[in-house]
Amino acid sequence: MPLLRPPDALETDRLVLRDRQVGEADVYRRLWTERDPRVPAHRRIGPDGRPTVEDIAAQLLAEQDEPGPRLLAVERKDSRDVIGYCGLTVRGSGTPDEPELAFELLRAVHGAGYGTEAARAVVGWATEVGYVRLWAEVWDWNLASRRVLAKLGFQETGRVERTSIHGQSLLTVREASPVPGTR
Repeated sequence: MPLLRPPDALETDRLVLRDRQVGEADVYRRLWTERDPRVPAHRRIGPDGRPTVEDIAAQLLAEQDEPGPRLLAVERKDSRDVIGYCGLTVRGSGTPDEPELAFELLRAVHGAGYGTEAARAVVGWATEVGYVRLWAEVWDWNLASRRVLAKLGFQETGRVERTSIHGQSLLTVREASPVPGTR
């Protein structure tokens, strides 16, 4: 299967998912500052303050022309504010034919169903364009993300990708089928 880019925008009742922009780097850095202390150090702000907003902006700029699936900005329709990202990636457990679903939202919006809504839109698009299998890694202690994945039809495989002082990183998979909760 070719590396497919998502359309210019995916829309839900409350959200627009679209390409991330360099000018939003401060939002994505805020996600780094809010991460649970159990997240491995390489995914949190380092003692040197990195990544900086400038580092993240440079990464966003570098990603703009990359082919294939990508992480998208999650923007609320009513307030037009970016609250995180959701999308597909071939980094981590993903491959070009079987990308990985990834999502992360600002703490201030946790519990409002935005993660499920955004991920449902991405998984729905992926199913429509022919991706047969999607993967997602999730820490065993991240019950909220595990619930989102379960709602979307992801099954825990029993495979542990990594075990560390931070817990176990569990591998989940979703085979092509209609997305639960879509029309």
